Amino acid sequence: MGNYLFAEPNGRIIPLEDKTFGINRLAKELEAKIGKKDVINATLGTLADDDGKLVVLSSVVEVLKNLAPADYADYAPIGGTPEFKKAMVSAAFGKYAPGCFTGVVATPGGTGAIRNTVSNYTKYGDKILTSDWHWLPYGTIAREIGRDLTTFELFDEDRKFNITSFSKKVEELLASQGSLVIILNTPAHNPTGYSLTAGDWDKVIECVKSACGSGKKVTLLVDAAYIDFAGDSEECRQFLPKLEKLPENILPIIAFSLSKTFTLYGMRSGAMICMTQNKDIADEFVRVCEYSSRGSWSNCPRAAMAVLSKIYEDKDLLHKVDEERREYRNMLLRRGKAFEEAAKEAKLEIVPFDSGFFASVPCVNPDEVGKELQKDGIFLLPLAKGLRVSVAAISEEKCRKIPAKIKAGYTG
Repeated sequence: MGNYLFAEPNGRIIPLEDKTFGINRLAKELEAKIGKKDVINATLGTLADDDGKLVVLSSVVEVLKNLAPADYADYAPIGGTPEFKKAMVSAAFGKYAPGCFTGVVATPGGTGAIRNTVSNYTKYGDKILTSDWHWLPYGTIAREIGRDLTTFELFDEDRKFNITSFSKKVEELLASQGSLVIILNTPAHNPTGYSLTAGDWDKVIECVKSACGSGKKVTLLVDAAYIDFAGDSEECRQFLPKLEKLPENILPIIAFSLSKTFTLYGMRSGAMICMTQNKDIADEFVRVCEYSSRGSWSNCPRAAMAVLSKIYEDKDLLHKVDEERREYRNMLLRRGKAFEEAAKEAKLEIVPFDSGFFASVPCVNPDEVGKELQKDGIFLLPLAKGLRVSVAAISEEKCRKIPAKIKAGYTG
């Protein structure tokens, strides 16, 4: 929207409609006309069964149904209830309980954790660093509060994590800024499905430690929204101990969401958790992030906090939730691998994929390509460098159909 009638632009270019939800709306309209069978709607990052119905963990629903009125009607503390905070650490870290000081603040999903991190650990006009393939709202969040987003190349020529590009950007930004927020979405990266390896993490940490000179500060935000759909739940968390003993001028923050892990998308709940050797830094983290929460969304929904707390207070219930989630995780992994295999058969290049809700196809003019695909009833999300496919939202059969359709005439 270039012209404003009454609102102040404040340096923003605001579209008439959110891109992702706008394309999803078009897909829904076509489904209403011709039926779901002939439409492939791979836009939203919500897990659906093979009939396109939203997957909601029945074990979580049972807890929700049995909540007392006070569990959902009363205000929650701004930073979250004590039981919720304890449960969030367990949910985020699993058996890798952090051997350092932590601070926990409730947020409306992972989005709130990103917003609060940018607000409190950068200055006006600063640039935030993330990969060139990234979740589009990172830029929206940054620009909305007077910051900007810049990127490094996620993959090198060998289709491995591009530590050279990452290091160059970190050094460049710290040469002009006193502090830097780095967002790494892993494991099961949105939009590619890539996960940083243990070796990647070692290189990232070595780079950041080397680049942090006197007076420089780096906040390393790990967006772990998809961690429980990235494979074995403990193996996916093996990188976390690497973040425990970093110097005091490097602050890891874990953004954890209940949306994916507990299929509570609409209840907007999650938390941001800092890790530090300095208790004062952890205490400050809670204070400043709660202040930002109060000035934006205020309190988060108490019902989701109660659900998570009750699950982690009951070992049998937690086991039941984990087992049910494992079945859907395996379903999701089968879909992703089916897409990968079909792409190989069709000789269609895709971005390196490990696991998660999404896979991506690099292409020129993704917006135009996306519109052409819509004529065939295929709805994907165009990004800066290609197309995102939500394998979470479609059946394994449809995952196998898409690559050949793209290759047939839209990527040349």
